[in-house]
Amino acid sequence: MQESAPIGTGGSASQKKKSGLLQLLEKVGNFASHGHASTSLWEELVRAGYFNTSAPAIYTGIKLLLFVVGLVGTALLIMPTEVYIITKIILIFLGGAFLFFVPNMKIMMRLKKRHDEISQHLPEAIDLLEICVSSGIGLGMAWNIVADEIQHVCPTLASAMALTNFEIHLGVSRVDAMRHMAERTRVDKLSSLAATLVQTERFGTSISTALRVFAASMREERFFTAEEKAEKMAVKLIIPMVLFLFPAVLITIAGPAVVAIFNAMKY
Repeated sequence: MQESAPIGTGGSASQKKKSGLLQLLEKVGNFASHGHASTSLWEELVRAGYFNTSAPAIYTGIKLLLFVVGLVGTALLIMPTEVYIITKIILIFLGGAFLFFVPNMKIMMRLKKRHDEISQHLPEAIDLLEICVSSGIGLGMAWNIVADEIQHVCPTLASAMALTNFEIHLGVSRVDAMRHMAERTRVDKLSSLAATLVQTERFGTSISTALRVFAASMREERFFTAEEKAEKMAVKLIIPMVLFLFPAVLITIAGPAVVAIFNAMKY
């Protein structure tokens, strides 16, 4: 499964460079899904950063290939053993099912990683946006400048901003494009940012002031979240301390006394 090139680059070139394995996986995926991927799968892959049109088919092909590999591999390991045939069938099926859901876990991990990256660098991007707007640059041009500048820091956020800008060029309103960006990335703060821009346009308030206040509120929320995690850490450490540290300390302190009492009782 290939991640697409940046928006606006040649998609046909990436199709030509596709390897034979990817072409095979795409054919298998199209055969299994009858050439029509579900909307939920499309949305999930787009949120994970796979914008290529063949991504759903390749994803389905990978799942089927891993399922077959899991069945064959587990069968080679289980069949020589002296186990009931029903148990062998169940274990073989479980081995195939485990590998079948590996791509799902990969997508979930990638979604969480992209969400965390965007949430971490969004305040800095809004600060840059506020600086550009305060210097007299229009919001559209400022959006493009920030997307280019943040490319070296957070390519994930830069790609999401570039896709939003592409939607705006296609005729989608800026607020709707930003809401689509929030849906793709599942970052709730982007929806709040879109609502803030709607209010500034409706009431005629300063965009730079609204962006400055919004960025400050995001930093405060991030600070409070870090404090909350630090406070929870003390509670979470109780379990490993009780399971691993406390028995060792107890043996070290009470062990010699128990041995001495045991030796005294012999005489």
